[in-house]
Amino acid sequence: MTRRTSTLWTFAITSLALFMVSLDNLVVTTAIPVIRADLGASLEQLEWTVNAYTLTFAVLLLTGAALGDRFGRRRMFALGLSIFTLGSVAAAVAPSIEALNIARAVQGVGGAIVMPLTLTLRSAAVPPEKRGLALGAWGGIGGLAIAFGPLVGGAVVEGIAWQWIFWLNVPLGLVLVPLALRRLEESHGPGGRFDLPGLALVSAGLFGIVWGLVRGNGQGWSSPEIVGSLAAGAILVAGFVLWELRAQAPMLPMRFFRSRSFALANTSSFLMFFGMFGSIFLLAQFFQTVQGYSPFGAGLRILPWTLAPMFIAPLAGALSDRISPRLIIGTGLTLQAVALAWIGLVSTPTVPYSELIAAGVGMALFFAPVANVVLSAVRPSEEGKASGANNTIRELGGVFGVAVLAAVFSHVGGYGSLEAFSDGMNTAVLVGAGVVSLGAIAAFAMPARLPSAEGDVEVSAPPLEQAA
Repeated sequence: MTRRTSTLWTFAITSLALFMVSLDNLVVTTAIPVIRADLGASLEQLEWTVNAYTLTFAVLLLTGAALGDRFGRRRMFALGLSIFTLGSVAAAVAPSIEALNIARAVQGVGGAIVMPLTLTLRSAAVPPEKRGLALGAWGGIGGLAIAFGPLVGGAVVEGIAWQWIFWLNVPLGLVLVPLALRRLEESHGPGGRFDLPGLALVSAGLFGIVWGLVRGNGQGWSSPEIVGSLAAGAILVAGFVLWELRAQAPMLPMRFFRSRSFALANTSSFLMFFGMFGSIFLLAQFFQTVQGYSPFGAGLRILPWTLAPMFIAPLAGALSDRISPRLIIGTGLTLQAVALAWIGLVSTPTVPYSELIAAGVGMALFFAPVANVVLSAVRPSEEGKASGANNTIRELGGVFGVAVLAAVFSHVGGYGSLEAFSDGMNTAVLVGAGVVSLGAIAAFAMPARLPSAEGDVEVSAPPLEQAA
């Protein structure tokens, strides 16, 4: 197999896998009202329908990258696809909301193995001078999956049944597993021991924090359960950081964060996904619960906001090799914050849809440049861990965004009336806009130059940044 043929197969297989696991982040959003009615789920349980996937996905991403480095990226990529496919089957046949949420967690385990390996496999398949373009295409595909998630979910729910949003993954998984084993080239990263104490600390800590945020409104924020859960989670996460500083083989090397570019790029990632995921979780329900649109109609109305990454992200990735990424990322997050703020200010039960169309150009400008900054800040042998760290942090942003904005929604409004839903959503989305604006500030604070592969030494300034 020639180098060109191998690269094309790598792009095709990793693109389809990336699309599948990214799609499942948001594919359930437009199905939530139907699942709520069909399975008699509460708001708290519906949050877990989203967060059971994203939390396991986020917590295990670094482990997925480490497994690929040690046992072979092709081998672990195929295993992750198999786990994801089995989780999809379990979700499709789930008889209760509890069973569905457990199956979503299994999907998250498989997705956590697949996601970072799509980036490292793709990066290894192209020469260094083409990496920005390759990462732009990766960002565009991820953005496309996010864009079509609500639309695909709505179309399937309306045309068939909500269970089929999970059945659709099964044939794709059955095709991709043998293709990956046959067509992808095996590669390894630096070996080493698994950081099991680190994995246990961060998993338990994040679960405790999310548990407290999700149940806070129902149980009371001052109740022993919530205070204890949040406190224990925070202590365990702090313990994780302390452990990683002294571990011989840390799952997340804290020295990565000595690079200002790496630290601020990941801060921007967390804050952007916080505002975006939490807002889409509520907006998809607003179109159905308040304005009476069908699931497909709701997905269609979200599409103009989320479709732009398909077209803009590849261009932004290519430009990030020439223009300072901080300009692209900072501008994108500023535009996204303005769009969210507008939605939060004008939404009412009778607001015309024409006033809610907020373009997703801002979100599209974010994806690929961030990936370029993160991978440029570490040595090539550490790209797997850096990719896993960035994906972990942004997925955690989504987890916290859904939990926090749903808590704001429940505190201010609720499902009691159309006006109550609008009031709760507007306040929550405005909070999301504020969080994304903080991400823009972090992006503009990044160094003007891309970091070198050594992590801290900066390369010469791009021409347009010098002119600015």
